[in-house]
Amino acid sequence: MRNFNLDHLQTLIAIADLGNFAAAAQALHLAPPTVSLHIKELESRLQADLVVRGRRQAELTPPGEVLVQEGRQLLLACDDLMERVRRRASGREGIVRVGVSAGVSTRLLPRMLEALAVRCPGVEIRLEAVGSADSMQRLKAGTLDIGIIASPQPPLAEVRQTPWRNDPMVALLPAAWEAPAFATPDWLATRRWASFAPATQMHGLIANWFGQAGHHPRPFLALSYPGALKSLAVASQCAALLPMEEVKDLQGTPNVQIRPLQPPLMRPMAVAHRHQPPPSPAVEGVLQLLVEFADFGE
Repeated sequence: MRNFNLDHLQTLIAIADLGNFAAAAQALHLAPPTVSLHIKELESRLQADLVVRGRRQAELTPPGEVLVQEGRQLLLACDDLMERVRRRASGREGIVRVGVSAGVSTRLLPRMLEALAVRCPGVEIRLEAVGSADSMQRLKAGTLDIGIIASPQPPLAEVRQTPWRNDPMVALLPAAWEAPAFATPDWLATRRWASFAPATQMHGLIANWFGQAGHHPRPFLALSYPGALKSLAVASQCAALLPMEEVKDLQGTPNVQIRPLQPPLMRPMAVAHRHQPPPSPAVEGVLQLLVEFADFGE
């Protein structure tokens, strides 16, 4: 880079592509003497002959061929760098911090990230496992950009909550269990079941579901990772109470059976973000993508 400038390199590449100085001058909107000057300066600084000048054609020397071959990659890298700088300056590229509560489907997250990589390649998502209440406080403080949260949460002036999903809860049961068509509180209260940890909104939803039927059973296990809950049912250890979206991949498999809850239990979620100040284009792009994965149930 210290031995030549990129305009001179572009001139050499134009000569290589078009075959002579006159055509390169015309394509680059330069005077023919300027093209010759560019090449002379390159050759002087690199102390190498780069072009063999003929009457009608100009051919690259071996050093010239090396410079053109590698120079093409250099110019592409420079163009890419300039575009990234422009994208960063306009806010279309950057880091978006997304808080994810325990109830968010581990099936949805990879699909969302894959879609985002295609749609917004300059945006890097940093996922953080954050409880819904903590997400709201971090959004207020500006240390989080987006929160996928259990709904509803107490309102905050700086934060907007938009309904996102309303997934039905189901019971994932070992295949060997003799199960009714619907899993009721009366039936599940006498069996081993597992669900989310006490600090989560999901735990409160399930406890209330049992409580309305007059039951207050303790779970066999309380975990915060949906995948671990699913594995318990697959291993015939207990039932697992999960959102339907989380267990769709197990439909029709021989190790488990899925039963809807009766009475029905829904898991509402929302997307939260700061609206004062307005979100950056990078954050706005992630918000638009999340809308495509919304599902409000029946």
